[in-house]
Amino acid sequence: MILGLRTAIYPVSDLASAKAWYASVLEKEPYFDQPFYVGFAVGGFELGLVPDGRASVDGPQPLWGVDDAVAAHARLLALGAQPLEPVNEVGEGIRVAAVRDPFGNRFGIIENPHFDAGKVR
Repeated sequence: MILGLRTAIYPVSDLASAKAWYASVLEKEPYFDQPFYVGFAVGGFELGLVPDGRASVDGPQPLWGVDDAVAAHARLLALGAQPLEPVNEVGEGIRVAAVRDPFGNRFGIIENPHFDAGKVR
């Protein structure tokens, strides 16, 4: 049985630079830091970085929760991401956006007032 999302993995060409950039974005250091994988604990889930991968905006598109999509999108751009999808209201107070991280991956965000962290297993 699928229990839910646990980890979103992002391939990067420069693991050290990606680790530094994501540490700035997430405002924390990784909990797991090896030459083959860097893992950050994010709200009970994991954002992982793998070296020597091929970055892309295609494929799975996880959305990372934020309190304010407009502010988070602006902060990501200020940290060096490139715009990919502007903040869009998709209905019922939910707003989504995406940027291209400095390594070529899609990094999506979601402001969802209906998200219930108590239902995460």
